[in-house]
Amino acid sequence: MADQIGPDLAGWQELQAGLRAAGHRRLVVLEGERAAALTWLRELLPVLSIAPGVWTGPVEDQPESSLTSIKPVEGRRWLGQELACVVWDGWRGNPPDGFAALSGTLAAGGLFFWLMPKLGDWGSFDDPDYRRTGLDGAGQHPFAARLAGTVAGDSNTIRVTPSVDPRPPLPMVEPPRDAFRVGATDDQRALVEEVVRTGLGRRRRPLVATADRGRGKSAALGLSAVRLLNEGRRRVVVTSPGPDAVKTLFHHARLASGQASDPDMGTGDVAVGDQGRLEFWPLDRLLAEKPEAEVIMVDEAAAVPADLLKRILLGWPRVIYASTVHGYEGSGRGFAIRFRSVLDAETPHWRNTSLTAPIRWSASDPLEPLTRRMFLLDAQAPPVSDDEVNIAVERWNPGTAEDNELEEAFGLLVDAHYRTSPGDLRQWMDDPAAVSWRLTRGGVLVGVLWATVEGGLDSELAEQVMLGKRRLRGHLLPQSLATHSGFAKAACQSLLRIVRIAVSAEVRGEGLGQTLVAAANDYACKQGLDGIGTSFGGNAGLLSFWQRCGLEPVRLGLKREASSGEYPLQLLAGVSAQGKALTDHLRGRLTEHWLTLVPRNWIDAEPELILRITCGLPADRPLNENDFRDLHSFAHGYRGFDLALPVLRRLSLQAGVVNGMADERSRSLWARAVLQGWSWPELQANGECVGREAGEAELRSLVGDILQNRPDL
Repeated sequence: MADQIGPDLAGWQELQAGLRAAGHRRLVVLEGERAAALTWLRELLPVLSIAPGVWTGPVEDQPESSLTSIKPVEGRRWLGQELACVVWDGWRGNPPDGFAALSGTLAAGGLFFWLMPKLGDWGSFDDPDYRRTGLDGAGQHPFAARLAGTVAGDSNTIRVTPSVDPRPPLPMVEPPRDAFRVGATDDQRALVEEVVRTGLGRRRRPLVATADRGRGKSAALGLSAVRLLNEGRRRVVVTSPGPDAVKTLFHHARLASGQASDPDMGTGDVAVGDQGRLEFWPLDRLLAEKPEAEVIMVDEAAAVPADLLKRILLGWPRVIYASTVHGYEGSGRGFAIRFRSVLDAETPHWRNTSLTAPIRWSASDPLEPLTRRMFLLDAQAPPVSDDEVNIAVERWNPGTAEDNELEEAFGLLVDAHYRTSPGDLRQWMDDPAAVSWRLTRGGVLVGVLWATVEGGLDSELAEQVMLGKRRLRGHLLPQSLATHSGFAKAACQSLLRIVRIAVSAEVRGEGLGQTLVAAANDYACKQGLDGIGTSFGGNAGLLSFWQRCGLEPVRLGLKREASSGEYPLQLLAGVSAQGKALTDHLRGRLTEHWLTLVPRNWIDAEPELILRITCGLPADRPLNENDFRDLHSFAHGYRGFDLALPVLRRLSLQAGVVNGMADERSRSLWARAVLQGWSWPELQANGECVGREAGEAELRSLVGDILQNRPDL
């Protein structure tokens, strides 16, 4: 009987030895009954090399005691570390980001066991992780069905059905001429030289280093840091989204400096020579305390908000940014494209380098290309056509699209957004409320828009949401507006939220994004929805785009987003009569609260964002005779700034006042001093003015110009 036969222990041992010698890793799919798969694993794992290894299922079901039990959503926390085995319990959930991340931690000879139903059932499998993202109840799941097809078509994947055939034929691994060894590659050595050159070279010439996972980037940074300290630098500071991401860096730095080390020692300071020191500083502490350091290294830079990257760039003389290109925590390619404009403007002599050769496995490893196909980690937008006339917009469904179309569309999202991940691909393909459009020029894809229908809650539930007593999965925009703006009707209305929009970089600024939004707006009208809106990390440039599309700000979040580092800004445009009324109510309420909320909650927000929101709000009330007298006394007399501040803030809300300030420096001073409430020492330290007297004089001049040029106020 099949259930009386266990795995071929000797065969698996031989396979793992062959994989290790060849520098390969393999995916092993255990199909069918979960209990049979666990029994099979309990017999096999003790004879294999699986330490260190992880298990993602319930602790009580752990098939081997040496495995570390983790939650499947915690996979990204293991990035930068090295595993010999992953046992992934797909019956308990398959968050794509965690799965892809753990696959990138496997070393040569590593095995990734995946417990799942039969491949043919994946498309209808009720994955427990769907509940976390609101995808449960959809019935069919195109993303999972595509995964099954990709796995079925991969000849290197080992498929086992323990309850039927526990001893399938195992693949033969052709032995290489020379056994694979982990060692420095030419790419890695070149990166060390580039980093040392940057760290010892002239100021304001940053380096951007990109690499796929497993290329030895972190090790190279550790070796470089020690070289720099040995060659005269006294302080090298490393920062990253979290300390776990740089454990490998510090491990190699300790080894290079002649110290004992193991990967679990963490990020304690590394002393080099008599005075040299390598230190880890968390991002928030680094920017708050601004320690003196000759060199700053930012590892996993794609996961760091853009404004923080810019502050580091301007805050220290020599900066090295390192990022994963096809990252499981966000795309390094999107980072490179979007951050390039900042580098070009601020440090035009910046340089870039990359690593392509793998170091923890061989170039012929079959697991890496499989993972890339599964999660479209190599997705590329197509080259732009020269045809500027034949532009077409059409509805499009990623869940039914051919793979080449899907890859091109997802490639656009990757290039346009910092943190596009495998989880986003699943959400896009599987959300039954999603609607999407594609825009082609000359038959070539140049733009995509992904939206989802939200809201439509009954009045009783909407009231509970407004009071903060209920929180539903999904419905991001209507729930947020109901909860934070205090209008229960916002959750009752049906809204089309634009989740992502992307246009090829080469054709941005030609109005193609507005064309896509117009198509979404027409759809909302025809479907009888109440409004169209969006929520994104607010910055002045994006706000300007959305306003050109007819959407207006209705809420600015109180906490910065982890993904963008920016305050979430929500915009809305009414489509139905009640949708337009809701938009007007929300904007009116925001206006009433704006001058109180800004200096209390958004003191550190981008000045231009604050100004653009301010000038777009409807005037709370017109200025009266007393207001004009105070403004005249401030502009032409000796009335103090502190006494004039209340009326200066009300002046900001008058139509056209802020827009009329053309000088960028004056606009920034007005935002910081008048609206955000910075003190004069803070303004001076930030370069907004040379002191209080000069700053007040500039503000008096601005008010004088307004009074002279705006008799209509």
